[in-house]
Amino acid sequence: MTPAAMDQKLSVIIITRNESHNLADCIRSVAFADEIIVVDSGSTDGTQQMARDMGAVLVETTQWPGFGPQKNLALSKARFEWVLSIDADERVSPQLQAEILAKIHTSPETGAYFIPRLSSFLGHFIRHSGWYPDHVLRLFKRDAGQFSDSAVHEKFIPRTDCRQEKLRNHLIHFSYMNDSDYLRKLEHYSSAAAESAHANNKSSSLRQSIGHAFWAFFKSYVLRLGFLDGRAGLMVAISSAESTYHKYLKIMLLGERHQRR
Repeated sequence: MTPAAMDQKLSVIIITRNESHNLADCIRSVAFADEIIVVDSGSTDGTQQMARDMGAVLVETTQWPGFGPQKNLALSKARFEWVLSIDADERVSPQLQAEILAKIHTSPETGAYFIPRLSSFLGHFIRHSGWYPDHVLRLFKRDAGQFSDSAVHEKFIPRTDCRQEKLRNHLIHFSYMNDSDYLRKLEHYSSAAAESAHANNKSSSLRQSIGHAFWAFFKSYVLRLGFLDGRAGLMVAISSAESTYHKYLKIMLLGERHQRR
């Protein structure tokens, strides 16, 4: 394959752990890509076999280093010039597909693209609350940068000379499918964020946990106009307060355990 041909090909990277309920629809939405790479970290629900059956390149790992390092591993496996990074609970709409293909074939001077993400919370698409438009840097040239080493809330960090633009069409994000999914992610993300903060010598208290939770609710529901999303906006604000409370409470408890040693 010539270098020119490689320049117009697209790799999709997805990291997974127990995502069999999401992965099939995710892969179908990116079937237009030239390769799909799934990096799995010890799934026990058939995610690996599903990836194989749907034609993805499967990379299996036994350890979980955090979201950032895991995405950098996936990025290192990509063969083609352009890379689209998505999560298993995200979908590329047909309109976004057409826009992506047009850009990688006609805009060689641009190295990275922000994509507006439209997120669903328990079946409701949220257009306020600080959730929209949620521009995420997900389409980029393979050598344009790398992901941060963050264990959670990782970001793609482009080189300083990388030209960046915004796409217009949505990446669809099914952030919380049901109450069980919400509670599972609440536990996972609050624990990961607390462990990362504790590792960076941050501390907390019960008073701080409550205060941060109240501020998270006010910011989501009032300052970021969550009330315009109706009942769903109220639920988002409550979930923001709840996750914030659990994060800071866990930081406090980790600190207390460390002091007792």
